[in-house]
Amino acid sequence: MQRKTFTQAILATAIATLGLGAFAQGSGYPTKPIRLIVPFPPGGSVDYVARTISQKLSENIGQSVVVDNKGGASGTIGTYEASRAAPDGYTLLLVFDSHAVNGSLYDIKYDTFKSFDYVSLIGTMPMALVTSKKSGFTSTEALIKAAKANPGQINYGSSGVGGSNHLNPVAFARAANIKLTHVPYRGGGPMLSALLGGEVDMVIGSLPTVINYAKSGQANVVAIGTKERIKQLPDLPTIDSAVPGYTAQSWVGMMAPAGLPKPVLQHVQTALQKTLADPAVKTKMENDGFNIVNSSPADFENLVRTESKRWADIIKAENIKVE
Repeated sequence: MQRKTFTQAILATAIATLGLGAFAQGSGYPTKPIRLIVPFPPGGSVDYVARTISQKLSENIGQSVVVDNKGGASGTIGTYEASRAAPDGYTLLLVFDSHAVNGSLYDIKYDTFKSFDYVSLIGTMPMALVTSKKSGFTSTEALIKAAKANPGQINYGSSGVGGSNHLNPVAFARAANIKLTHVPYRGGGPMLSALLGGEVDMVIGSLPTVINYAKSGQANVVAIGTKERIKQLPDLPTIDSAVPGYTAQSWVGMMAPAGLPKPVLQHVQTALQKTLADPAVKTKMENDGFNIVNSSPADFENLVRTESKRWADIIKAENIKVE
């Protein structure tokens, strides 16, 4: 009887250990397609990242990853929807830098930090000053000169109040001592359509979303927001050369509803790491001006906390409000 009981105990322990190990390796997850919420319309920076990584992420995670665009209110609508989803790994969320400022502008129904598990900062993107062909501005200096001669007459588009396309031009106008007029849209895609159609004179947009316009000549890509010139567009001057000290970049990261089981979170993290290290994905994103970071969850959350404080100060100083 003792031998039988001992054998049964050993067998039970072995089965339990194997079961936990198998689950930890991801064999218990996923068993159905995964929704990747992009809280912006198609065509913008976050959508670009989602479309670029989704196929390889599907392969690495073990199920289809379906991109679901839920745009509006600077990303808060889609983000709120993600916050209410079950923390089971079947709903993931990509966020833009606007995630760090929406709490200072909107009456959001979620907590920027407590409502989510931070998965990883995917990477950063230098931003570029781009003008419409209709505007005729082909240099930062010419734009600044015209803005000083006609305060408020030059307008710029954004993907929504509080996004990097909004706040970076605010910082640009402060640094250049000029007045610009803000025209918000419901995402990066509509913003860029307005630029190409001449509805707005300029945008400060992330490089991956505007680099093709530089190559095709559909718009005037005037200057880059990095301290140094970049290899993708070596002839492009920096904004800093006309406005000393000014830089601009945006970022994209992945989150999930708070409370994900640790093995599921680890599975998602590993799949994302493999995806971003894939040569085809890495080459495309880097050629388009995207700097892959692939951070730890803690580093990603610390970035968002730092950015939240920085932009909250500017929002208060400029009395920026959602109308």
